[in-house]
Amino acid sequence: MADKNETEVDTGKPDASAEADAADSNGAHVGDAVLASSGDSDAVAEPEEQIARAKRVEVEADAEGTIGAEFGDEVLEPVAAKSDDIKDKSSDAYHAKVTAKAGTTAGLVSGLVKELRPKQWVKNVLVLAVPFAAGQILNPVVLGHAVVAFIVFSMAASGIYFVNDAIDVEADRQHPTKRNRPIAAGLIPVPIAYVVCVLLLGGSLLISGLTSTPLLVVMAVYILVQLGYCFGLKHQPVIDLCIVASGFLLRAIAGGAAANLVITQWFYLIVAFGSLFMVAGKRYAEVKLALETGAKIRKSLKAYSPSYLRFVWAIAAAITIMCYALWAYAIQEDEASRWGLISIIPMVIAILRYAVDIDKGVAGEPEEVVLKDKVLMVLGAVLAGCLFLAFYL
Repeated sequence: MADKNETEVDTGKPDASAEADAADSNGAHVGDAVLASSGDSDAVAEPEEQIARAKRVEVEADAEGTIGAEFGDEVLEPVAAKSDDIKDKSSDAYHAKVTAKAGTTAGLVSGLVKELRPKQWVKNVLVLAVPFAAGQILNPVVLGHAVVAFIVFSMAASGIYFVNDAIDVEADRQHPTKRNRPIAAGLIPVPIAYVVCVLLLGGSLLISGLTSTPLLVVMAVYILVQLGYCFGLKHQPVIDLCIVASGFLLRAIAGGAAANLVITQWFYLIVAFGSLFMVAGKRYAEVKLALETGAKIRKSLKAYSPSYLRFVWAIAAAITIMCYALWAYAIQEDEASRWGLISIIPMVIAILRYAVDIDKGVAGEPEEVVLKDKVLMVLGAVLAGCLFLAFYL
């Protein structure tokens, strides 16, 4: 869409070049009647605005400033409209409702629970991947160690949320929705947030050390990397992609480290590049949204172009498929089962299916994409079933 100031020039003497400019900015000729009827610049600007609104992609923004998963949701405008609806998280009424509990015991307790972000613990189920792929998920001892890995990762991740929000508290208070976060809203004082962070991270390391030394090493690496992310690495292009993807890889490694399991390198490469595939898709959705609506984005995202991110997720998808195929052939040799090879089919289809969402720019929240796409869920179930038959039949 052309800049508004460019459309407000005097058009009292329309000529061929002015008519061409109008055609380029609108995607089609608006007709001689629009240009010659009055010479008023609004005659040109109004059709431009109508076409621009029609072309805006419908997306949904959550409190994290990321993108939703489906077309047809709320349209994200560059500047949020003022609202008095108490259910609207960007409204002053909703913010007043949240901050009303500040300074109270009930507000502190509810704030602590919310800041833990238990919904995000679902990601930690990845610690079960290695025990499953090693054929040991039904072993009570191994399963018990995997559960411990899930607990310590949940503690560490929640601790990182506390320190990250404490660092960004002033910036969050200027954001229409992030100002409702417990620390930014004053439900949790900043000093208490740091104390809780130390307790969670320290507890995570202590429990890991009591479980196994390899798990302690993995957790220490995870915490150091995530703290580096909070204290500035999140603003570094490419580095931020790798750090976010590494979080998923470390979860998978932790599941094996907790029970001292050894698994082929192909499996870890699948997790690593599969994670990069999803992270690049998430960033692609954010950048595409910013270009189409003018929405605000992180500093690091300004260094990315859609073509670059398309290159990253395409390469990551290709490597993921290749590594999975090699792993599947290894399964056939080790387990004497063809189910591993058969699992390549739903795996490839699932990646191609998810790539459709990435290409549309609607893969801002991977978990929501999967949960809203029944076909992807069925493919995941078939994939898991094939692997179960390969390892446990």
